Amino acid sequence: MGGVSLPLFSRLIPALAPDQKLFVVVKAFASGVILSTGFMHVLPDSLDDLQSECLPDSPWHEFPFSTFIAMLAAVGTLMMDSFSMAVHHRNQRGKVDVVEGGESPAVQMAPAIHIHGHSHGHFPTVPAAPADKDEEGNATLKRNRVIAQVLEVGIVVHSVVIGLSMGASQNPCTIKPLVAALCFHQFFEGMGLGGCILQAEYNRKIKSIMVFFFSVTTPFGIILGIAISNVYSDNSPTALIVIGVLNATSAGLLIYMALVDLLAADFMGSRLQGSIKLQGWAYVAVLLGIGGMSLMAKWA
Repeated sequence: MGGVSLPLFSRLIPALAPDQKLFVVVKAFASGVILSTGFMHVLPDSLDDLQSECLPDSPWHEFPFSTFIAMLAAVGTLMMDSFSMAVHHRNQRGKVDVVEGGESPAVQMAPAIHIHGHSHGHFPTVPAAPADKDEEGNATLKRNRVIAQVLEVGIVVHSVVIGLSMGASQNPCTIKPLVAALCFHQFFEGMGLGGCILQAEYNRKIKSIMVFFFSVTTPFGIILGIAISNVYSDNSPTALIVIGVLNATSAGLLIYMALVDLLAADFMGSRLQGSIKLQGWAYVAVLLGIGGMSLMAKWA
């Protein structure tokens, strides 16, 4: 909970405000952790589950279901991303009333400024309509909200699966490394999610709900795992298929979100493109996040 809540208290910690360099670097590190979680933890777990010897050869050993499902999840996330933005743009266009003659109200009402050149001609100059900037700001806000919602779904699914594995496990040697990896990546995944929630500019109620769901999913998974530990077998075909499909879906979603909506959006944005030095520090942070989370794969 500390990770996801930290960016939300940026008013108390000015250095973590979205317009500060530290926020950019920390978010880059968290994005690296999320990317590594998808590639190094969740996807390999799905491969192990859906290619287990406990499953019949046909069809599970004849087709790479894990990577196929992850790919579909990534494309599905892209569709959700693009459709939501298309609906937003359509709604914005519907709010603009076009007057007769093809001029918008902003153009029609704008006062003309007469410029006297050497030819003494009058050239009416129309100032830029503020509606364009408002529409651009609304589109950015809408996209940030979609990113926050989809990222939370991917992290929540993965967190429930981890909690279920921990709760159902009877082997202390398995639980200890899981706890270490869980604390590390949940904290920094939480920071990444918290940064997205902050940029989405939700009200206090929505922020609290999103933080609450992120915070309780892993404990819920652990409690559920403990409750069904007497009847749950992680080697049963049903459990392997369900957990494998969930992990593959979560992996595709996390990989897409980390690469497209977090890393690409930030690194191709004007903030990092305008500062080579800040871009360099952000890349270092990404590599540190990837390296730290990848190292955890050795034990968990």
